[in-house]
Amino acid sequence: MPRLSIIIVTYNSRAHIERCLDPLARHPPLVTHDTVVVDNASADGTAAFVRERWPSVQVIDAGSNQGFARANNIGIRHTAGELVLLLNPDTTVRAGSLDALVAALDARPDAAVAGPRLIDGSGLAEISFGRMVSPFAELRQKVFVVGHRRRIPLIRSFVERATRQPRDVDWVSGACLLVRRADAEAAGLMDERYFIYLEDVDFCAALRVRGRKVLFSPTAEVIHLRGQSATGAQDATDRAYRRSQVAFYEKHHPRWAPCLRSYLKLRGRLPDTPT
Repeated sequence: MPRLSIIIVTYNSRAHIERCLDPLARHPPLVTHDTVVVDNASADGTAAFVRERWPSVQVIDAGSNQGFARANNIGIRHTAGELVLLLNPDTTVRAGSLDALVAALDARPDAAVAGPRLIDGSGLAEISFGRMVSPFAELRQKVFVVGHRRRIPLIRSFVERATRQPRDVDWVSGACLLVRRADAEAAGLMDERYFIYLEDVDFCAALRVRGRKVLFSPTAEVIHLRGQSATGAQDATDRAYRRSQVAFYEKHHPRWAPCLRSYLKLRGRLPDTPT
């Protein structure tokens, strides 16, 4: 039985899945592993392409677009590895990084999750961890994300330093998230009310409530071509994020949820379907 199960959720990912699966095949982790792709009813031939190009990869047809959280749960239930890696199809894992991530988690029995340093195609670090989402934490995160993207020297220097230091954090990005199966199952897996976005923050919060730690480990580095695994057009992506944001605040910050709804309604961005 493999120790590590790698789960990749795809949705119309034909254009970039090769950059994800080829490096895993060329430079596989030393730890015993299997790889499962859960396809959310892609219309671009993703599932057929994966089956033809990588016959050792198991492909599960979800039947419809189940969203990120539910599709990952399908993958977790169909695998048996002691460790589970949730990996976006728009990532490229550098050689040795998965073994480094496993080693980081093995060194911390008190931790349930470990996440790597994420960088974009040009090598610029991504802010892939943070404090528990709240109105003030979101504002702070947005300032750093926008400032870093615009290459403001002071912010860029701070982000580069911060992403070079291992630390305990509140959450790490679901683009590449290693979790102990026992902890994931004890937390009830991912909350399926989140179609896409914030499910990783919520998942880490559920683990921390149980007294478990979340690690950011920059010894592992993964390229993330951010946004290529999103739901599609920008307006649809924005609506999906707002639905998840409202669901998150109703669950974790119920006193702030009415304020968020009022703010989004004022800006014409309130989700058009109930959460």
